[in-house]
Amino acid sequence: MLDETQLAALFIDQESDLVERKRNASDLGALEKAICAFSNDLPGYAKAGIIFVGQEDNLSCSNLQVDDALLLRLATLRDNGAIQPLPSMTVNRLQIEGCTVAVIQVQPSANTPVRVNGRVWIRVGPRRAQATAEEERRLIEKRRWGNLSYDAQSFAGSSLDDLDLVRFGNEFLPSVIPLDILAENHRPQVQQLSALRLIGQNSLPTLTGILFIGKNPLDLVRGAYVQFLRIAGANLTDDIVDQQEISGTIPDQIRQIDELMKLNNRAPASVGGDVRVQIPDYPLDALRQLVRNALMHRTYEGTNAPIRITWYDDRIEIQSPGGPFGQVTVQNFGNEGVTDYRNPTVAGLMKELRLVERFGVGIPIARKLLKLNGNPDLELTVNEQHVLAVVRAIL
Repeated sequence: MLDETQLAALFIDQESDLVERKRNASDLGALEKAICAFSNDLPGYAKAGIIFVGQEDNLSCSNLQVDDALLLRLATLRDNGAIQPLPSMTVNRLQIEGCTVAVIQVQPSANTPVRVNGRVWIRVGPRRAQATAEEERRLIEKRRWGNLSYDAQSFAGSSLDDLDLVRFGNEFLPSVIPLDILAENHRPQVQQLSALRLIGQNSLPTLTGILFIGKNPLDLVRGAYVQFLRIAGANLTDDIVDQQEISGTIPDQIRQIDELMKLNNRAPASVGGDVRVQIPDYPLDALRQLVRNALMHRTYEGTNAPIRITWYDDRIEIQSPGGPFGQVTVQNFGNEGVTDYRNPTVAGLMKELRLVERFGVGIPIARKLLKLNGNPDLELTVNEQHVLAVVRAIL
């Protein structure tokens, strides 16, 4: 990251490949594109791109009020899901030459091409532009494979034959790439797969590719399933009513789990006066948030353990392999605004496929919905090996 002296020098210099100025933050879409372009670092400077928010193009101060609310609004551009994969960036308030500005520093991504809502943006001199097919190919080739997250690396023992390329073309691609881009898209299928991080080096599938368009993901990734148990009672030794192993791609798993939870969720009638209201044992949307959270954040590396959903008469336990990751710790786990991503490519595609709506709020939303439904508060047990979420039925 640049220090204050270096930032001050850029503040009074003309706009370039590494500097962009915005008089205010009214157009968040333009800021997302600027962050995307700096993340892609097409020229290969390997330096942070700087966005000064609160400065005019003529280098004068726009006298923008740079308060905590503005800084928070800018910081959420990292996690709102529009930019994929998630950018590495910081947001700070700084006073330079008597002008108070918000400074966004964007680090080059090791996992290019970076997109905003399916479109790749780059810097061409002092201006921003949408990448051509050739420029996108260059971004694919410049990846530094050794720095990629596990879910974006080629998966040992796999081949292109393990991917369902018909499903990729008919279902997956139209769901994540805007239709107007697809209409003019003459990129080879291998380049399309690589640009979306579904294949890696030597055209071998990545973990993400196997999990989203694999023909049989469980054949390659032994822990890529959800074990569902319905227990008649409150103890694991009580009778099993239903037992299922839910496999397939992540979208397929989510559809099956959603249906199972709906079928098992009772909604007893509560009569109050002339009004008859059905209150479910559990709010389904809260359960969906927790299951999606488990699929997004679980570890696939070094384990064959599945996600386990155990549905008792008085509670539901959702256990996910892998503890906290990155800036998320045992102590701050579940706190709103504290996020990090063990599987950023998986998370990005879940967002683009609209399997999740927002990042970093799954547990807070689940807690809110449980409270509104009358359930006890969510219980979390977190250690380095797993995360266990316990949802109790209405008392």
